[in-house]
Amino acid sequence: MIQKAILALGLLIVSQLAMAQEAAFQEGVHYFKIGQVPADTGSDTVEVTELFSYGCSHCFTFEAYVESWRKKQAEDVKFNRIAVGFGRRAWEMMARAYITAEMLGIVEESHIAMMNAIWKEKKQFRSLDDLAEFYSQFGIEKSKFTANFQSFAADSQLRRDQRDVQLFGITGTPSLVVNRKYRVVSSKDVKDFDAMLDVVDFLVAKELAAL
Repeated sequence: MIQKAILALGLLIVSQLAMAQEAAFQEGVHYFKIGQVPADTGSDTVEVTELFSYGCSHCFTFEAYVESWRKKQAEDVKFNRIAVGFGRRAWEMMARAYITAEMLGIVEESHIAMMNAIWKEKKQFRSLDDLAEFYSQFGIEKSKFTANFQSFAADSQLRRDQRDVQLFGITGTPSLVVNRKYRVVSSKDVKDFDAMLDVVDFLVAKELAAL
């Protein structure tokens, strides 16, 4: 009974915060509703997706903001990433590398390291061999990385991810999507990364209140 009362109070507070911010953040101005909204799956979590590319310097800068934001989230907020390709060969190669790292279970340790390698150390990754050499530092044999990178599973995930990029209406990075329903991007009305995450917090509260 006590637990139910605490949960109800928490949801009430979240709902009140969402309503208080309603005037500050407006659909079509600070965030955009994605046209093809998925059916309600009955999930008790809210998903926040970062759309990024290793070839994007702004995404490198954004990572510090995202990591700080992630540490503040409760268990009912699920964070993930999609690496975009935008039809660019180099970006798609790096997107596949991110997918491969996810498949091999090393993405949490390798993601920032890859960002730093490109934007701090000025390393260039021009081939699969370059990538296999880089990821070998995380205990993955080059042959295993190569096999996973070239696998049907990686192909399928890359296609699914790029379909989502189109579905979400993503044309630039970094972008954020909340519960596959709302797109948040930098603009004249959302002027910096802190503002983007403020809008995301508002939308997360809105979705939690609706659970």
